Amino acid sequence: MCHERPPIRVVLTFDPTEMARRGRLGARATHSRHNPQSLTSAARAAFLARFEREVDPDGVLPERERRQRARQALRTHMTRLALQSAEARRAGVQASDLDEEGASGDA
Repeated sequence: MCHERPPIRVVLTFDPTEMARRGRLGARATHSRHNPQSLTSAARAAFLARFEREVDPDGVLPERERRQRARQALRTHMTRLALQSAEARRAGVQASDLDEEGASGDA
């Protein structure tokens, strides 16, 4: 007697707020057991190395000068991201203002 059973289907739904809380809980537990800087040191070094390669692709600059320029390139990158974020927020606010004007004009 070989009866095949139908597959069991499970549908999981996740509340984004609950998942964010669980993520924070996990991160805090990890950081309570380990030094957060040591956990991310390799990633931070690789990220900074990207900017070092950008400012000195041939590796001819002295290390101090290369690191200094890389830090400036990193600051430039972060400032550019902040500007793009502000523009996106501004565009979102303007779009919602237009939606509200359209909704009030329909009444």
